[in-house]
Amino acid sequence: MEQKKFDYNSFIGMILLAGIMLWYFYTNKPEDLENKASTEVVETELSTATAETKAPPPPPIFKNDSLQQVAFQNKLGAFAESAINGFEGTTVIENNLVRLTIDNKGGQIIKALVKNYKTHDSLPLYMIKDNNASFNINFGTTDNRILNTKDLFFEPTLTNSGENQVLSMKLKVSDSQYLEYRYEIKPADYFVDFSIRSQGLDGVFNSSNPIRLDWTLNGFRHEKSLKTENSMYSYYYYKSNNEVEYLNAGNTEIANDLDWVAYKQHFFMSNLLTDTPFNNATVTSTDLVEDEKIDTVFTKKYELKTPLQLIGGELNYNLKWFYGPSDYKLLKEYDGTDLDETADLGWGIFGFLNRTVFYPVFNFLEGFLGNYGLIIILMTIVVRILMSPLVYKSYLSSAKMKVIRPELQELNKKFPGKENAMKRQQETMAIQRKAGVNMMSGCIPALLQMPIFFALFKFFPTNIALRQESFLWAPDLSSYDVIYNLPFEIPFYGNHISLFPILASIAIFFYMKMNQSQQANMQAPPQEGMPDMGKMMKYMIYFSPLMMLFFFNNYASSLSLYYFISNLLTISIMLVIKNYVIDEEKIHAQIEENKKRPEKAKSKFRQRIDAAMKQAQEQQARQQKK
Repeated sequence: MEQKKFDYNSFIGMILLAGIMLWYFYTNKPEDLENKASTEVVETELSTATAETKAPPPPPIFKNDSLQQVAFQNKLGAFAESAINGFEGTTVIENNLVRLTIDNKGGQIIKALVKNYKTHDSLPLYMIKDNNASFNINFGTTDNRILNTKDLFFEPTLTNSGENQVLSMKLKVSDSQYLEYRYEIKPADYFVDFSIRSQGLDGVFNSSNPIRLDWTLNGFRHEKSLKTENSMYSYYYYKSNNEVEYLNAGNTEIANDLDWVAYKQHFFMSNLLTDTPFNNATVTSTDLVEDEKIDTVFTKKYELKTPLQLIGGELNYNLKWFYGPSDYKLLKEYDGTDLDETADLGWGIFGFLNRTVFYPVFNFLEGFLGNYGLIIILMTIVVRILMSPLVYKSYLSSAKMKVIRPELQELNKKFPGKENAMKRQQETMAIQRKAGVNMMSGCIPALLQMPIFFALFKFFPTNIALRQESFLWAPDLSSYDVIYNLPFEIPFYGNHISLFPILASIAIFFYMKMNQSQQANMQAPPQEGMPDMGKMMKYMIYFSPLMMLFFFNNYASSLSLYYFISNLLTISIMLVIKNYVIDEEKIHAQIEENKKRPEKAKSKFRQRIDAAMKQAQEQQARQQKK
């Protein structure tokens, strides 16, 4: 048998392989640890750096690694420079209102802290944190590559321009060719100037491939009531074609001439504004709360996808970021933006009342009172005093109807049965007309109070001045108060008991109890075949307070406080009018005097009504004969 010879080639190969492995572990392990440590240093040093004293960046990770350079060249083409010379780290820019942390990777904001506010559980209020947001530009290159800025490293340069901090983030092809994100933050301003521009990339961008901007954000929950924050106050607003629109969750729309988008939650919002309007932009809102017991971190997912236009082969967009409160007073200061429309004060007459009446009154009282519970009470007093003439009108009409009610009852006896319904109605109207009683004079005051009810329904829960302001047992007037937590959940009510809704419901019950007699006087005696409104009102006395109790148990305690005080004041005003203002004997004498006067000529409208009633009566008579 032939004896095996020593294989020199195998031996040398093993030696070389072992050497390569030792070189790899020796050169890479310590460098990784050193790079990790340098990343932490960069974040600290760059956050406090100025134009004069700035820490040098750590050495590029792959500067001397020829294999990695080749790999990046194959993968990224012209933008391989950004990966070869790039390094991990973050830079902080801030003023006394906001603090933004920008990552070298992607050049995007990875933390946005609103400084002067806390969450409902007293934690720092972040709009962006823990990868809940992404800002990316997707583009093609002339060497047939599709790249995303979120995957590439930008080079940061932090400087000062007067009192402003300026951060330039450059995604480099070379020193003279780059894509730049430029952030500029001013003192005491929520707006952060942001620009996207390219230099020398006209031969790098592939103009036949669309360049697309993608911005997504999962909105953090900030308030105590997840239900009201998510379902009633979180909307996707955008300004398209000079009109402010909003998008409900679960919908997607295409918008042109888009000036800005606002990812609005209850009291805070994240905005992106542009000087060059976006066209063919896709806006999407998705509800992230399927189960309120489980989905407690985020409310909605907001998305913006829009193409960017090249001019002369280059990008040039001037934009603004806004991370801050959805405060009507603050947003009103930004003239020409229409951002104040995102404050959600109600539409039509309701928003008009809030802007022109309730906010001025509230701001005036806020100027010399520091307790917001007292401000609400004083504001309620002002509103009720202004509305007292309407209450008086309603009571006066009730007193007049009470005087002529016996005549109307006699009329029902004189013309009984369904066959005399039209005749009975004609005579009823004739009596009211002779007595000078107008049925609408009692309804109109109640109708005029409805816009105020709905306006304040929007005013108190959306007024950020009331957020986390305490009064009596309520720690936060912008959310519900709790006097007892239930060990179970009642459908439509919740798992807690709030005291202000209970007090408001009790006040509503006594108000409706007092108002029942007034309403009974306002109504004509029940006619045969017609529903008895008196019985319906008896049911409403109990149903309305119960509905109030269930609905407002999870609502802002400031609104319940307003309705409680408002109904107490209305009851007091009604008692004063009834006992000291209205004189039924004088009203009776006035009605008798009115009856003696010759009847005024009928208006054309009254003539048409009488003719229609007469025609209906004749038709009814013919049908009875048949």
